[in-house]
Amino acid sequence: MIRPRSTIISIVFILMLSACNFSPSFLSSLSANDPPAEETELSQTTEAAPVEEKEEELSEIQVSTAAVIPTLAPEPTPLSDALIAEADAEELLLTNIYERVNPSVVNILVTVEGQDTGSFPNNLFPNQGQGSGFVYDTEGHIVTNNHVVQDAERVDVTFADGATIQAEVVGTDTDSDLAVLLVNAPGESLRPVKWGDSDSIKVGQRAIAIGNPFGLDGTLTSGIISALGRSLPTENGTFRIPEIIQTDAAINPGNSGGPLLNSQGEVIGVNTAIVPRQDRFGGERSFLGVGFAVPANLVKRVIPGLIKDGQYEHPWIGFSGNSVTPEIAEAMDLPKASGALVVEVLSGSPADEAGLRSGTREIVFDNGLDTTIGGDVIIAIEDEEILNFDDLISFLSRRGSVGDVITLTIIRDGKEQQVELTLGPRPHTTEEVE
Repeated sequence: MIRPRSTIISIVFILMLSACNFSPSFLSSLSANDPPAEETELSQTTEAAPVEEKEEELSEIQVSTAAVIPTLAPEPTPLSDALIAEADAEELLLTNIYERVNPSVVNILVTVEGQDTGSFPNNLFPNQGQGSGFVYDTEGHIVTNNHVVQDAERVDVTFADGATIQAEVVGTDTDSDLAVLLVNAPGESLRPVKWGDSDSIKVGQRAIAIGNPFGLDGTLTSGIISALGRSLPTENGTFRIPEIIQTDAAINPGNSGGPLLNSQGEVIGVNTAIVPRQDRFGGERSFLGVGFAVPANLVKRVIPGLIKDGQYEHPWIGFSGNSVTPEIAEAMDLPKASGALVVEVLSGSPADEAGLRSGTREIVFDNGLDTTIGGDVIIAIEDEEILNFDDLISFLSRRGSVGDVITLTIIRDGKEQQVELTLGPRPHTTEEVE
């Protein structure tokens, strides 16, 4: 039999072991009160266990204890002074641009007869009754998108200082999606923007948009120039707007007509369209990271005509065509797959008067697409090489004017030759084109 003092010591030892999280079977063998002689002998045998077994038990205690000690998180590495300075410079740049340019940006509210919101048939352009614009000059002219004010019964312009003034639409151009408004505003509200050169921008450069997405006036977003040389269809789909700038700066419904800026705060484009995200229930369109802007250099060509005459005369050659693909080049035995193929010359057009030839035979490709081949292939205009049909449109928008005489280098019947052509005014309706 174990003496009372031994019992007390055993109980204390059991409590100590309990705190160390021993296994239940081991604890039960130590917790019996006044056990039979056989169990006592077992207990005494246990007390006489080899040293190795006790060391193993001690190891178990140590492991169990270590498991409840929390692991301290590593101390974060402080940012370098250079990184902090770079972040501060970024903040300073954006805040400075915002403070300088935002007073030039306006919110445009449009009322259309019979409804509160305007509409635009092309799904690239969000339906909206409001948009953005910016001050063009001190005479009160405001630049915006044509689709923002199209068919407007009333247009109200709200400046950054909160002043709201009714505006007059003085000029529109569907082929560039641009429009000009006129407001009778006090001089202090008219702070014209500064213009940049859209021909000099590069992919990867900073792009900053200021506008009124969803009616949230004075909103700044920033990103980069994602791509250059895109083109967008015009309202009637007959022509295309060339040299479009693609950006990932967030542009949403309400941003249309607002400025796209470079790091100097200069306007390099007019935000005009997005590739929209739309839920399956037909909900509000929103930004997907792909926005488009009409290039500043085209805007600077178009706006004076809208102010003076209410319209802009785009230069026109007068034929439908395609870019020369490898399949077309092979079918026509051309030296390389580049150039603008003349498919159909429109009767009475500058191309018709210059003697350009239409295609002569239909061809169907393996992918099921068909076209007319055999017509003239334009490979250069003046000193510019024409690699595709978009290059031809780009030349006209950048360098062409109605009445200009230009020299086309063409391939006809396998031979290279030159043709002179006088640019005419682009028709304003699809009926005129047809």
